[in-house]
Amino acid sequence: MRTPVHCRHLLPVALLSLLVMPLHAQQAKHAEGSAAAAAPVVVPAVAATADTAPAAAAPSVVPPGDYVIGPEDVLGIVFWRDRDLSADVIVRPDGRISLPLLNDVDVAGLTPEQVRARVVESAKKYVDEPTATVVVRQINSRKVFITGNVERPGTFPLLRSTTVLQLIALAGGLKEFAKAADIVVVRNDSGRQMTFPFNYDDLKRQKNLAQNIVLKPGDTVIVP
Repeated sequence: MRTPVHCRHLLPVALLSLLVMPLHAQQAKHAEGSAAAAAPVVVPAVAATADTAPAAAAPSVVPPGDYVIGPEDVLGIVFWRDRDLSADVIVRPDGRISLPLLNDVDVAGLTPEQVRARVVESAKKYVDEPTATVVVRQINSRKVFITGNVERPGTFPLLRSTTVLQLIALAGGLKEFAKAADIVVVRNDSGRQMTFPFNYDDLKRQKNLAQNIVLKPGDTVIVP
């Protein structure tokens, strides 16, 4: 039986396709292997651990020259080579802090250096030749208050030397109908109430400059 003419033309094409298809597959497989070999090897990142990651230092503040520790202040007590004794602590309302092993330590009214000497002396019961550092993290005990006819009455931190005039400026200045000549500073000095008059108008005229006193923690400025 004779093969039709059109089939005779298709037969070589079909045979050629059968031969070419495996060749294409081999080339694709070879290209795949080459790409994989050329691709860079990615090594997964190792998560940092407490032993490998550098410890971030907690922030600290520079206390003013007359600073003594008070309630709500945050201190960092760091014992070199004795981490079990180290801690960041908040001064309680009773003026004490609590440290591992040392328990309660009175710190209110002391300077950071005096606190350092006190905790080192207490630590001698547990370690030989303790070495400690006291860092002031936050100062929350030093506050002054201003009330009355100013733009922003309220509580302000006393982190540096601040006069009455400067506090009024921090509070946004006097309101329009404030009695500028009758301002009073109220101070509690060891249980004794004291008052200091402040005449804003005189100060503007550069008179009685001594009335612009430096404020102390706890002072209240009243602007009628």
